[in-house]
Amino acid sequence: MENSQAKVLPAFPEVPKMKGAILINGEILTEGFASREVHSTCASGEPVLLGTTPNVDAAMLLRAVDAAHHAWAKGQGDWPTARMEDRINAVSAFRDAMVARRELVCRLLMWEIGKSWLDSQAEFDRTILYVNDTIEELKRLDRDSTRLQFAGGLVAQIRRAPLGVTLCMGPFNYPLNETFTTLIPALIMGNTVVVKLARFGQLLWEPLLEAFRDCFPKGVVNIINGLGREIVAPSIQSGKIDVLAFIGSSRVASQIKAEHPNPHRFRSILSLDAKNPAVVLADADIDNAVSECIKGSLSFNGQRCTALKMLFVHRSVAAEFTKKMAAKIDALPTGLPWTPGVQITPLPDLGKPAYLQSLIDDAVKKGATLVNPALGGKVEGTLFHPALLRGVSLDSRVANEEQFGPVIPIREFDSIEEVEDYIVHSHSGAQVSLFGRDPNILGGMIDRLANQVCRINLNSQCQRGPDVFPFTGRKDSAEGTLSVYDALRCFSIRSMVAAKQDSAGKAVVRGILEKDTSRFFSSHVVI
Repeated sequence: MENSQAKVLPAFPEVPKMKGAILINGEILTEGFASREVHSTCASGEPVLLGTTPNVDAAMLLRAVDAAHHAWAKGQGDWPTARMEDRINAVSAFRDAMVARRELVCRLLMWEIGKSWLDSQAEFDRTILYVNDTIEELKRLDRDSTRLQFAGGLVAQIRRAPLGVTLCMGPFNYPLNETFTTLIPALIMGNTVVVKLARFGQLLWEPLLEAFRDCFPKGVVNIINGLGREIVAPSIQSGKIDVLAFIGSSRVASQIKAEHPNPHRFRSILSLDAKNPAVVLADADIDNAVSECIKGSLSFNGQRCTALKMLFVHRSVAAEFTKKMAAKIDALPTGLPWTPGVQITPLPDLGKPAYLQSLIDDAVKKGATLVNPALGGKVEGTLFHPALLRGVSLDSRVANEEQFGPVIPIREFDSIEEVEDYIVHSHSGAQVSLFGRDPNILGGMIDRLANQVCRINLNSQCQRGPDVFPFTGRKDSAEGTLSVYDALRCFSIRSMVAAKQDSAGKAVVRGILEKDTSRFFSSHVVI
């Protein structure tokens, strides 16, 4: 595969123009629905027109749901009953076709959401790696499940079966990778899928529509775009969607789930709110803590659910930590996403700078200090220079809201209990980063926080990967677990075939397996 750092774009790369298309029931449609213009904030002066994106209505989304519902056919469709090998081959063929569109997809990703050129390529490559790892994990799962089990006078085979029609709604910050971490496992396990695109990062899907159309049966994959708050509810109310795979806010997830007529039958795999804190203890390696906290809070401008969003620093080292943090923040390269070495780029949301400024104003009003006033909070277009706040009150908005942008709040503390109380009472329960050296202190904190968050990072930033590790959260942060291993299980259910261990039972089992008459109950192994 092409190395993510192999290419450097020219100073002002060509803007790829997209016309706007959707995929429903195996057809790529370019008309019959409303569209809207998509502009990029990654240019000086006026936003650059990138093209148009579909803006379908509720009826069109229902049409996509009906296509997936028909392909599911109450679990009797060709895709849900296909052999595992056939599904793997289809996903593999799609992956190969996707790789051929790498350059265009990465350019669209960069232009639309302001992700740096290197990070855009890294997102694409990580997505391909995720597909490959999913295929290999599924082969292992399939090999294990072909074994017969004997217990209680029965012989049985336990395998995994799909759940039904799945609605995938990914986020704007990783519109390719994060969406694929639900789409691919849902597909490969035999579910039919409707993808509703995020509000940013939409155009990159258009170059992939032909590959989806050509590699999967009609209706198995449907891709649309529209205003979620206007079109999603009717499709959920139809009762034809069995699974929700959603990455976004807990408020929106709750609204969507409440619309289903049979909530006990409505499965959810959710990745939601996060207010990940970092805790810098008195004996921490300050240089390392500063480096990791900058990466953790400002990678992709802090627009990550795994970003560090609240820093607790022991009062004895707060001055040193803050001084070094401010110096490194102001030295970060800023500019357009194709600039070599750039780390701070324009935000895709035109309204986001005003929101971030409101957080700063509220924090300062409640006693915080803007540590880097020369640059912090300064705006150029939608490029928002990172702002570092010190002395943040716990009742300020920035201490409680998920800022999802380059505003970094610091709260000095004297006792660990103050920090732990904040984490215990937080509505979020994703991750925490602990910076320190004393094993007695760290060990005790691990024990007290393991029931509050789902990942404790020692002397390192919060993060998702590697994708073989579980990615989930407590409280309002998640439902279900996303990783290569877990996602395959989230989008399927264990089903079994059992027979008595008498001569008649053994004979019928042997006959089915030897004649290979069943695609589900089978000794056929994918190599």
